[in-house]
Amino acid sequence: MQTYAHYLDIHDDVRKALESGQPVVALESTIISHGMPYPKNVETAMAVEKIIREGGATPATIAILNGRIKVGLTPEEIDALGRAGQQVTKTSRRDIPFVITNRLDGATTVASTMIIAALAGIRIFATGGIGGVHRGAERSFDISADLEELGRTDVAVVCAGAKSILDIPLTLEYLETKGVPVVGYRTEELPAFYTRRSGHGVDYTVHSPEELARALKTKWDLNLHGGVVVANPVPAAFEMDFETIDRAIQSALAEAEAQGIKGKESTPFLLAKVKELTGGDSLETNIQLVYNNARLAAALANACTHLQKEPS
Repeated sequence: MQTYAHYLDIHDDVRKALESGQPVVALESTIISHGMPYPKNVETAMAVEKIIREGGATPATIAILNGRIKVGLTPEEIDALGRAGQQVTKTSRRDIPFVITNRLDGATTVASTMIIAALAGIRIFATGGIGGVHRGAERSFDISADLEELGRTDVAVVCAGAKSILDIPLTLEYLETKGVPVVGYRTEELPAFYTRRSGHGVDYTVHSPEELARALKTKWDLNLHGGVVVANPVPAAFEMDFETIDRAIQSALAEAEAQGIKGKESTPFLLAKVKELTGGDSLETNIQLVYNNARLAAALANACTHLQKEPS
């Protein structure tokens, strides 16, 4: 038995799917506790799980509850996370051992969800947007742990690109340094979370889940460790006007600086402020892009599973 196995509580549905070689999609829990208000957070989380099931895969929402790593949550556990909100510890790589040892509740970020998914044997993960290099990082050195994890952990992250509150050019440079492919799904331009365009290109473009699955298999067969950013633009019907969202972001950044908000508290603050400044429009876009990523992740997990079962 692996030394970490006794830390994991894997939901029966997830365990059965993994043991039988069926597709599984990992989901984070920070989006539940820190990303949206209650009850919209719980409604969204349950809808995402439903979308993945309808796509032929098993959802595995990941969190730490009372010091136990949970791979797959019950509806009651999702509701409890949503109700507790920001009282739940936002948990990245550095926090995991202390949240477990102190028997706390932890909402997993992109980085910690990748770690736990890999431990459980899950290689496809759907989220909203990845973290990255924050604006002004040349002074603050504020760089998300998500980027380091993408450089080392073998999980593909389906997302709507990097959050537009970030410095996207520097984020792409950092990912290049770490050897992380940024792959556009049916796009040659990196989406910027709320919008389909950022003005910056991707490394490669794929046009089907099967094409992407073959590239992932080749990468990991060759022991080229590390993740892949699968950039999936928000559906055009739900994207926000670029100028509108940019003005809101600039205002939110100025307020965060004035209040001295930084580190892991900055992203929840900025997203909440952007929601306020856009009259709630950004929240609806956020929800729709998560749904869109869940659909692609389910299709990708299925493609990866079918590929594994094919003769060499």
